Amino acid sequence: MTKQYLLGYDLGSSSIKTALIEAETGKLVASATEPSSEMLILSPHHGWAEQDPGVWWQNARLATHNLLKASGIKPSSIIGIGISYQMHGLVLVDKNQQVLRHSIIWCDSRAVEIGNQAQQQLGELYCLERLLNSPGNFTASKLKWVKDHEPDIYKQVHKAMLPGDYLAMRMTGEIATTISGLSEGMLWDYQKETLPERLLNYYGIEPGLIAEPVPTFSVQGKLTAKAAAELNLEAGTPVSYRAGDQPNNAFSLKTLHAGEIASTAGTSGVIYAVVDKPVADKLSRVNTFVHVNHTREENRFGVLLCVNGTGIMNSWLRRNLNMKGPLPEFTDLNALAAQAPIGADHLYVLPFGNGAERVLQNANIGASMHGLNLNRHTVSHVCRAAQEGIVFALKYGFEVLNELGIASTIIRAGNANMFLSTIFCETFANITDTELSLYNTDGAQGAARGAGVGIQYYANVDEAYGSLVSVRTYEPDQKKQMQYQDAYAHWKEILRKQLI
Repeated sequence: MTKQYLLGYDLGSSSIKTALIEAETGKLVASATEPSSEMLILSPHHGWAEQDPGVWWQNARLATHNLLKASGIKPSSIIGIGISYQMHGLVLVDKNQQVLRHSIIWCDSRAVEIGNQAQQQLGELYCLERLLNSPGNFTASKLKWVKDHEPDIYKQVHKAMLPGDYLAMRMTGEIATTISGLSEGMLWDYQKETLPERLLNYYGIEPGLIAEPVPTFSVQGKLTAKAAAELNLEAGTPVSYRAGDQPNNAFSLKTLHAGEIASTAGTSGVIYAVVDKPVADKLSRVNTFVHVNHTREENRFGVLLCVNGTGIMNSWLRRNLNMKGPLPEFTDLNALAAQAPIGADHLYVLPFGNGAERVLQNANIGASMHGLNLNRHTVSHVCRAAQEGIVFALKYGFEVLNELGIASTIIRAGNANMFLSTIFCETFANITDTELSLYNTDGAQGAARGAGVGIQYYANVDEAYGSLVSVRTYEPDQKKQMQYQDAYAHWKEILRKQLI
């Protein structure tokens, strides 16, 4: 019998990752990432962050070509395509499906005040009960910004989409989204289970501009001949899954039921907790969205804590530690960090240098270093303080989840990005007082598994995880926890003073 395969795409802000898995076993066959260096984030004004969707498509093409070359499989053996994507972005197209402006992406801060004013005018009760969040800096508010500041562009808008919706449109020629996607853009009324009429009326946004939802796991379109030729794939191959990167990451780690928590630490850092009842933080420091396996019969929501400035802090160090020679590898940074003691000899880093932080109530305090002693501290201390500072920022947000009654004894994460660092993982397990279990999977593989569910190759979701096994586990160490807690207490006091 001819083997069949599933193809997954993960559209991030740094790169486009692809993965090909064998459908029957779920085993990874090949993967490819483009570009080799990070994609450019444009910032023409302070607090802005934009990307060209055309560059996403270009890198998706290159990654697909490299994937097929590495695997040697025939495109006709690929039976489903899944898409994961960076959340909260805004892509605008006209009637000819041409992009009207650069995408305003997740870490862009320009619409913060628009969302804050919306909450004041519509009322906290409406926002928290119907949207489960403040309109904040999400997709709906970004669309309102375009309406106010770029009216000529707004007049041409046929549909407003999320980044993953754009990628699916380029593949299938069809414009759609999901309920999970609408919820991440503040475009879903949880009580009415429809578009949020009051918010759209307040913003003056026509409901017809919003893409229609399709089920997360379903045949959402098929590759057009044009797209298939560009990707070197088979025309008619179904696109059968799409989800934002954090719900998808949770799905890829089999985090589907209440009480289960997943985490990532790439450019941004996330803790994503699944609950079976909608919860809302009055200060909108964490946000609640519809999870990928939500149904009317079995409610599933994801409570998302996001810290924008995490892996990007480590990337900044990598780029700037050796200005005259070749860039050090991330493994070099990890080795340097291991040479410094817990607490980095009282050197502390606040990693919040990537836009307004929701967990800080949309404050934009930037990244900073505190306690630097020029006679004692070395590059090793800086590397350790940066990694600990990233974990401390996640811990700060984890405390918000605890306030909402969310807790867990185990957190799952992919064996990638910051979780490749032993120092980072050890700090994480000790400071959150949880077991940390790492898996050899990623967002692209999760999207591929989702595609298999969407075409009903798998009878149920559980069948999609046949090859998923833990590769490493970190448990809290009572002998070290006191030192980590002490360092965190000092870090938190520094943060408190910065926020005054």
